[in-house]
Amino acid sequence: MEKEFSSTVRIRFADCDPIGHLNNVKYLEYMLNAREDHVEQNYGFTYEQYTRETGCTWVTIQNEIAYLKEVRYNSIVEITSKTIFVDDLTAVVELLMKDEKGIVHAVFWLTVIYFNMKTRRAEKMPETTLTQFVQFLVEIEHKTFKERVDYLRILNKTK
Repeated sequence: MEKEFSSTVRIRFADCDPIGHLNNVKYLEYMLNAREDHVEQNYGFTYEQYTRETGCTWVTIQNEIAYLKEVRYNSIVEITSKTIFVDDLTAVVELLMKDEKGIVHAVFWLTVIYFNMKTRRAEKMPETTLTQFVQFLVEIEHKTFKERVDYLRILNKTK
């Protein structure tokens, strides 16, 4: 079973600064949009559908992003996403933006908490949802964001 999902996108002119670099905020947009697509294609639901049916959703509680190499206008990039941590309350998703050579341009760790829209409180995921998430869990050896960033910087130098 595939556990890391990917999609390819072209960087648009309107998303870049005057010297042609992708705006920092736009990295987040491209990556979050890709993750939304990955969930729909591989988990079998949209966030909207899940929220409507269960009354619960996932709310972002922390973003960590490192920009390792500039991305320029009209570049074709691959965005990958994978769940690297999950428990009954929270999950961490890693997203990478890479070029055609596999060089990582950005790494983004997104931490979410399971949230009940009616009670406006965090709560434990239902067992069926947790089981679904656990089956897509990818173990990585780096336990902190800094360790992961340092590793990816070294990896980029070998390409």
